[in-house]
Amino acid sequence: MLKIGNITLEVPFFQAPLSGYSDYAMRTIAREFGAPLVFAGVMLAKSVVHPKVFNKPAFQPGDDEHPIGAQLLGENAEIMAKAAKVVQKAGFDLIDLNFACPAPKVVRRKRGGFLLNQPDKAIEIYKAVKESVDCPVTIKLRTSFDSKSYDNFWKLCSGVVAEKVDALTVHPRSVCQRFAGLADWQFLSEVKKQFPSTIIFGSGDLFSADTINNNIKKTGVDGALIARGAIGNPWIFSQLRKGDVFLPPTLEQQGRVILKHFSLVCKLYEHEKAVRYFRKFASAYCKLHPMRKNAQKATLAAKTVEEFQAAIQQWYGNEKP
Repeated sequence: MLKIGNITLEVPFFQAPLSGYSDYAMRTIAREFGAPLVFAGVMLAKSVVHPKVFNKPAFQPGDDEHPIGAQLLGENAEIMAKAAKVVQKAGFDLIDLNFACPAPKVVRRKRGGFLLNQPDKAIEIYKAVKESVDCPVTIKLRTSFDSKSYDNFWKLCSGVVAEKVDALTVHPRSVCQRFAGLADWQFLSEVKKQFPSTIIFGSGDLFSADTINNNIKKTGVDGALIARGAIGNPWIFSQLRKGDVFLPPTLEQQGRVILKHFSLVCKLYEHEKAVRYFRKFASAYCKLHPMRKNAQKATLAAKTVEEFQAAIQQWYGNEKP
């Protein structure tokens, strides 16, 4: 058992917020396979404070998906605090502050990972948000901006730990690295040694249950945030829960999950858009297929719901739902 504020997790891993991916459909599938906590996609704070934008169904949590977290992105403490109030009122159970995003358009606007250059400002944002809500507030960050110095990282962490941050999630790459090279998980051992009483989650390069378990054991961190490794592979959550007794899904079982995920997406979007939107998920799911390229080619060529269902039936042996 692991507690993040008033939220209890029975297992030490959960699904990360993923822009363009972690919608209601993906979150539903992740929960069914054992994710104890899920996140909506990253939310821009200045959009959240505008009712016409935030009241769209895509931003709202479902009644059946608690606990659920909201990750906020922004550079203004006052606006971030207002946004935090809005998402808590909407029903989100936890708020995470994004001080990690390496996307160039985010960094140019001095948000996300850029705030590792301004630890005092990041601490100010955290304090403003924490004072505005009564739910757990956590932080996602990277180890530095450009790998030249870790001083700002340690200053930021020390500042928010002093303010009783509920948890820190650390992706052990610099912002400028983006996703190049390997995540330096050994660095997280030092983070946990420095802040033994703070819940520390690791993130980065988590594409298998064995890797996740080994990294947690090796570094002593409290758990893991699974991001890209969960796209097209919800079985990663059930494998983490079941360990050695986990049986890899058959092609038919994979196909059933793909069709279920697709059917959920079709409820969120107009059908032609749903087919286009789901291609990135289909491509990821097909990575588990022994004839990956052929399966991907068939699913990505589909232009209608019927064509997509037929492709899954052909390559996974499934009937239409």
